[in-house]
Amino acid sequence: MCGIVGVISKSPVNQLIYDALLLLQHRGQDAAGIVTMVGTKCFMQKARGMVRDVFRTRNMRALPGNVGLGQVRYPTAGNAYSEEEAQPFYVNAPFGIVLVHNGNLTNAPALKAELFDVDRRHINTDSDTEVLINILAHELELAARDLPLTADELFKAVAAVHRRVKGSYAVVALIAGHGLLAFRDPFGIRPLVFSKPNAQGELMVASESVALEGTGHRLDRDVAPGEAIFIDLQGRVHTRQCAAAPSLNPCMFEFVYLARPDSVMDGISVYQARLNMGESLAQRLISTMPPSAIDVVIPIPESSRPSAMQLAHRIGKPYREGFVKNRYVGRTFIMPGQEVRKKSVRQKLNAIGVEFKGRNVLLVDDSIVRGTTSQEIVQMAREAGANKVFLASAAPPVRFPNVYGIDMPTKDELIAANRSIEEIRQFIGADALIYQDVDAMKRVVGALNPRLHGFEASCFDGSYITGDVSDSDFATMQAQRRLQFDDEEASDRGRLALQGAA
Repeated sequence: MCGIVGVISKSPVNQLIYDALLLLQHRGQDAAGIVTMVGTKCFMQKARGMVRDVFRTRNMRALPGNVGLGQVRYPTAGNAYSEEEAQPFYVNAPFGIVLVHNGNLTNAPALKAELFDVDRRHINTDSDTEVLINILAHELELAARDLPLTADELFKAVAAVHRRVKGSYAVVALIAGHGLLAFRDPFGIRPLVFSKPNAQGELMVASESVALEGTGHRLDRDVAPGEAIFIDLQGRVHTRQCAAAPSLNPCMFEFVYLARPDSVMDGISVYQARLNMGESLAQRLISTMPPSAIDVVIPIPESSRPSAMQLAHRIGKPYREGFVKNRYVGRTFIMPGQEVRKKSVRQKLNAIGVEFKGRNVLLVDDSIVRGTTSQEIVQMAREAGANKVFLASAAPPVRFPNVYGIDMPTKDELIAANRSIEEIRQFIGADALIYQDVDAMKRVVGALNPRLHGFEASCFDGSYITGDVSDSDFATMQAQRRLQFDDEEASDRGRLALQGAA
């Protein structure tokens, strides 16, 4: 999961891209990058860290130009600690291409070998984004006949990318001297939207509508699955469907957790989707246990709030804020390493004792992935004086690896992969555990946009929509993940030791 943005304007875009990345910071906290362009010359700043840390005044002054793009990174492939794998990526031929990418290529290893053996292109990192930009560059070289490059040639290259690349990808690229190109995978797994031209003639493409609205732009529509959009340097917009059989199947986890509630994705309000999940979860709870056993409903901040409010309303119980969140600690789901993730729960949340003391409390979370966070929070509720602690998840059990850009790629990490609901309850330490139903979740969210063909919900139902994922792929991912975790845990121990010494 990453956040991407691209802008073409009649005035400098560095501050605008910076502001958009701040609005997308929830999509990635590991690294950030911005590229701007003047003529055919690129200016780049990227590094590990949050947006506010990566870009200082001197960096912003060194990013001139009226066209540019940016990304906030949350690594799910490649080396999480490598600065060189921060995006954007650049290739100098043909034309000069700079690219940012949100998603995960499921056939990246095969493509990497193909690039070396057939296309004669060298890949220097483990990043699938470097693979993707080189595939695009190669296909663009084949499609382009002469200068200037035409929209038809660009769309021909994107169609070839769709034929070669598998997985999830939302892409924004700058073609030096020509303009901005954006496209989305044929299943529409990862989100991508673009704006109407504003009074200044600016056009913006971004991962979420909140990045448009928060910077003074109006949402036009989503980029369709398989569609490519080319905005030339004069601000003219060219669009074409470049996939043979596009089908709209957005990632369900965007609505469960990843996206901001004030965003609209593929015609669906994220906030309304979470309200609907709360309504469905309430029905599930009523069929599982008597609501009379519950004194108060408390959300686990922040993504679960809409679901918790709707559930409380549905069962007729008071909704209370029982945890105060420290907003200066990152989202634990997207923190690398179990030790740091577990330690950060206590740093991030503090219980309000009066809401727990002597009560039977129903905690509502958006999802339960690894279970370590839930375990800590249930224990915090007990320490705050709760009589009984029940836990409800607005999402179904996460039982399967995700290969499309969410940090849950191996079964070893998933608490629900090989455990029954009762075994999960015992591990977490709750007095009762209620999960959302998979089919009910799809039904209540899908009802908000009948044009959807379905959802990419593989982490819940085990169905991989691209149809190219095998058991051997999971074995490879698991081996790579173990190596990554060894590095992460070693880094975690080092950080914790330094903190202890301090």
